[in-house]
Amino acid sequence: MQQVSFQVVERSGAARAASIEVNRLTIAGWAGRDQAAIEHHIAELAELGVKRPSTTPCFYRLGAELLTQAEQIDVVGLKSSGEAECVLVQSNAGLLVTVGSDHTDREVEAYGVTVSKQVCPKPIARDAWRFDDVSAHWDQLELRAYAVTNGERRVYQQGSVASLLAAADLLARAPLEPCAAMFCGTLAVQGGIVGMADGDALELELHDPVLNRTLRHAYRVRALPIVD
Repeated sequence: MQQVSFQVVERSGAARAASIEVNRLTIAGWAGRDQAAIEHHIAELAELGVKRPSTTPCFYRLGAELLTQAEQIDVVGLKSSGEAECVLVQSNAGLLVTVGSDHTDREVEAYGVTVSKQVCPKPIARDAWRFDDVSAHWDQLELRAYAVTNGERRVYQQGSVASLLAAADLLARAPLEPCAAMFCGTLAVQGGIVGMADGDALELELHDPVLNRTLRHAYRVRALPIVD
């Protein structure tokens, strides 16, 4: 189990605290709605030696203790990177949506996708929205990620979640039990997948243009040495 705490921001702008003991974590992989976009992401990872999935989408079960709301995560080596995703959390306050990063070890991913995901923490934001407040305009939500390397900030990912399977579709395929969380898939990166070095950071955003509000989270990497 992993306890996470949110400020749940209402449509009015008011916020209330919610704490959840998450006991189940799922990562939806290859969750694109557009087959061409899926093939693009598969090609990105193929350059890193990652095998094609047998089916799409697929759902990876991971330990809930990987969830973190910290501003720094520890990883081993220089071959890991993150990716912005919508995250659904089934709580006693109802179904919530926030933004997170499916941080993954890309070197390990070449021989085992599930293992590569299990060996890295999964950062998520401290603010969340009610799913019911965004479900009617889900496809208009926008994901963004900015990579910060050596003090330089650049766009890493940007686009509408309409290119991904809708949350309702994912929930129909993999229903969320109480106290469960699911990462909902990601967008192609701009400029290719690059490993994060010590001190590098990733800034995440989920923007709602209809209600004119944005969820944000940022974290940096502390790269631990590999000792042979």
